[in-house]
Amino acid sequence: MTSTTATLESRAARPGRTLTIALWAAQLLLAFMFGFAGVLKSTSPIPQLAQMIPWAGDVPVGLVRFIGISELSGAIGLVLPAATRILPWLTPLAGTGLTVVMLLASAFHISRGELQNVPINVILGSIAAFIAWGRTKKAPIAPR
Repeated sequence: MTSTTATLESRAARPGRTLTIALWAAQLLLAFMFGFAGVLKSTSPIPQLAQMIPWAGDVPVGLVRFIGISELSGAIGLVLPAATRILPWLTPLAGTGLTVVMLLASAFHISRGELQNVPINVILGSIAAFIAWGRTKKAPIAPR
């Protein structure tokens, strides 16, 4: 095998720079959004939270807190394992988990007739699915 052939094969095996940048941008964007939402839902007093998010006053407090902790955990999982390369397989798992959370959120909002909330759930869920796919198939992060 010549050095040119080896170089071409290694380039073919590596993800493109654009894809890598897009995945990191998506990871950081979702980490910010889910981190912010997760902190709000897991720490804010329910009456105050219900003024911002009406459904929070209509469901059990434990469910609101569970959703908040799930979103916060997902936000951390999108960035920390990939950035440190410690257990990087957790990053696509976090993407998959947040995709499921957004599917469930869509079903919840549809059941309540809150159709105006569904597009954001679909967009966030699609970005999370992109991260799960990209970090599993196209641009996985190598462990240390």
